[in-house]
Amino acid sequence: MGTSMNYIQVTATGARSHQTPVRSFMYQLLKGTAFCHENQVLHRDLKPQNLLINAKGELKLGDFGLARAFGVPVNTFSNEVVTLWYRAPDVLLGSRTYSTSIDVWSCGCIFAEMIQGVPLFRGRDNQDQLLHIMRIIGTPSMEQLQKMQKDSPEITLKTFPRYPKLPFQQFVPKASADAIDLLERLLKFDPAERITAADALSHPYFTNVSNPTQFAAPAGAMAPPPFAYPHPHPQMRPQQQHQYGQPFAVPGQQMPVHPQQQVPVHNQAAAAAHAQAMAQHYQGVPYGAYR
Repeated sequence: MGTSMNYIQVTATGARSHQTPVRSFMYQLLKGTAFCHENQVLHRDLKPQNLLINAKGELKLGDFGLARAFGVPVNTFSNEVVTLWYRAPDVLLGSRTYSTSIDVWSCGCIFAEMIQGVPLFRGRDNQDQLLHIMRIIGTPSMEQLQKMQKDSPEITLKTFPRYPKLPFQQFVPKASADAIDLLERLLKFDPAERITAADALSHPYFTNVSNPTQFAAPAGAMAPPPFAYPHPHPQMRPQQQHQYGQPFAVPGQQMPVHPQQQVPVHNQAAAAAHAQAMAQHYQGVPYGAYR
């Protein structure tokens, strides 16, 4: 199945010294996020600890424990979602009618962390997190806050210190110009202004490369992995085999059979007959009484 690893541990040891791994991982993160959104699913907890890679450098989204479906009519969700450092400002303000933009914000936070090796916004609680965000991207105007409240009436308007917007280059000096521009589009205070995950895949950060074909998105829905996963239970006991049907056959591999009866299985009919014979042979034998 591949090796599960902490995403940022991998980038911290090598990717920060070279743009290509960060670009590849970020593309896969946005690609997976866009796939979720195309299928009306919010992940709601994107963070480095929930991103897994294998030895081939393939990134997968993990831990969908907080994921929820969305659609029309607009759903009302909890605002106690997303680990604090990756939580969008509209959620920090109390929004419960958020949508795909909260995952996009998390992607932006992860992107900055991949490049620099440290989290971009590190607050202690909701209020402190908001101030950390405003100290970098600036305090929104009252008109912007009122617009956000109109879109999400649950938002509570408060008086915040006035901070000017600072250049991302000051906080992520290792980022290229295209990476900074992508960060700007991902980390907008107003969720309505954030780029979508699908549109981000066409950003110049991914297209202005020497070999853009390696990041080309497949037409239509996301393609399946280019390799077959082995069956999770390759050595089922006969009763289990009879109950669940034949194990998944990996191309080029011999299908597993019971160790005491080495009967080759070449097709589904023979497999079914073999499973039925073995199930009858062991009928009434207590579970675990045989090997």
